[in-house]
Amino acid sequence: MSSRDSSTELSVDAGIKGRRILLVEDSPVVGPFTAEILGDLGFEVVGPAPNMAAARKLVEGEPIDAAIMDVHIRGERVFPLCDALEARNVPFVLTSGYADWQMPDKWEDRPRLNKPYTIGEIEDALGGLLSG
Repeated sequence: MSSRDSSTELSVDAGIKGRRILLVEDSPVVGPFTAEILGDLGFEVVGPAPNMAAARKLVEGEPIDAAIMDVHIRGERVFPLCDALEARNVPFVLTSGYADWQMPDKWEDRPRLNKPYTIGEIEDALGGLLSG
């Protein structure tokens, strides 16, 4: 069952629909909700990975076109995953519900989504990553 009215039109560019998006999110509410939004937007969801071990397996073993990752996963930071994705030229968006992101300088310029984020913000972020 969709979390939105069935008359809602989603405007992701047809050229990026079907792309595989890694979702790294440990919240049992936010993870499935975001996965549903990604599916409704026409993306294929890889995950959601609820911990770093699961996320590492997906990064190493799955084709991924882009990623959306919470900065804090069960007490760990996702920055090692950022390195792994960068090595594979996979673009990513970082998310957080914390006001103070405490980002390493290396990742300071990466796209970010503050929680709670909207469908439009996900569309814009992924559209910017994948259509460039």
